[in-house]
Amino acid sequence: MGILNWIRFMIGLSCLFLGMIIFILETIGIFRFKYVLNRMHAAAIGDTLGIGICLLGLMLLSGLNFTTFKIGLIIVFFWLASPVSSHLISRLEVTTNEHLSDVCELPENNSKEEEAV
Repeated sequence: MGILNWIRFMIGLSCLFLGMIIFILETIGIFRFKYVLNRMHAAAIGDTLGIGICLLGLMLLSGLNFTTFKIGLIIVFFWLASPVSSHLISRLEVTTNEHLSDVCELPENNSKEEEAV
């Protein structure tokens, strides 16, 4: 049984390192992008993927017990909460930025006509 524990340990450690690499790439992406919506997208994708892989590694290192179940619930919560919060912050930027058309391509504003139909 000792070899299986070592394999589980190595896979869990690999997941932790992969998650940390994703966090580093996310941070580089945040600083390299110029516009706030691009930065928000990089942060949201990196957080969701990085946290998921890191917590998966912790689940493997923990073994099969109640702590593994709790970490799984944390993964589900982060996968639901992180994209929703990023989306709401991005919508706030779109609705409050008056100079959005300078940095983004926007469709023509036909929303009032579509609402009437």
